[in-house]
Amino acid sequence: MFSLDRLDAALLGELTRNPRAGIVDLSAKLGVARNTVQSRIKKLEESGAVTGYRPVVDLPKLGVPLQAFIGAELVQARMGHVIAQLGRFPEVLEVHATTGREDLLIRMAAQSQEDLLLVLERIHAIEGVAHTTTTLALTTPIPYRTQPLVEHITRDAGHGRSSSPGNP
Repeated sequence: MFSLDRLDAALLGELTRNPRAGIVDLSAKLGVARNTVQSRIKKLEESGAVTGYRPVVDLPKLGVPLQAFIGAELVQARMGHVIAQLGRFPEVLEVHATTGREDLLIRMAAQSQEDLLLVLERIHAIEGVAHTTTTLALTTPIPYRTQPLVEHITRDAGHGRSSSPGNP
């Protein structure tokens, strides 16, 4: 497990808001040396805590306004096969293995209800899919985020070696 402190949390917050920020800008915003920022970023990347820097894509603005969550109930011992097949669908944004009635939770996007139906038919045709339940997303009032959780888990941590004595 990788241990974060408040400086790491602040750095992640800045990178979340602006993944293209430069080291000099980050060091100025955080009030720490450039070398500190570089070593913290390197540490976060090497540990696997940060796995990349990606643009946030607004799918509706690209003509893909529909998002759906599909709970898929599978035939025993077919999960690997089903996941491999789902990985071939460009409409599938992510897949989570879950507990409960459904074995997989699939997040997908489509350009229209007709396209959604076609994708659902393709999912049903995968050997090992027994049943699905589809829920349409109407809006996304809280988009995927990690920063509030990062700040929560580091609330009692120090501010790293760059802190002055007496200022955690």
